[in-house]
Amino acid sequence: MDAKEPRRREQRLGDDPGVPAAGEEMESAIRRLLAVTGASFERRAQLERALETRIEIEQAKGILAERFRLGLDDAFELLRTTARRERRPVHDVAQAVIDEPGTPAGVLATLDGGRPAGRLA
Repeated sequence: MDAKEPRRREQRLGDDPGVPAAGEEMESAIRRLLAVTGASFERRAQLERALETRIEIEQAKGILAERFRLGLDDAFELLRTTARRERRPVHDVAQAVIDEPGTPAGVLATLDGGRPAGRLA
């Protein structure tokens, strides 16, 4: 009798028009929950990447400010202008400043462009 009980219950659930709707609602709610959870994980990963990028840009600004006796705003303008001239993301230029033992050629070319500090853009 126990083996037949679940079958009868399934049949009753299938026969009742209100029960499948509840099952569909639960399935829909689970899909929404999974979508929100996935979006949350994606957003967190984006924020972590943004923070890492920001840290690298700040490091590069400090390096350039020290090497060329610039203010931090001017150092950022140097990074940004170099990135625009080379059509690269600022993060890539900043990473090059950090990784290379000397100043990257693109940064030096921007400095040699004759623009006064603060007017690099």
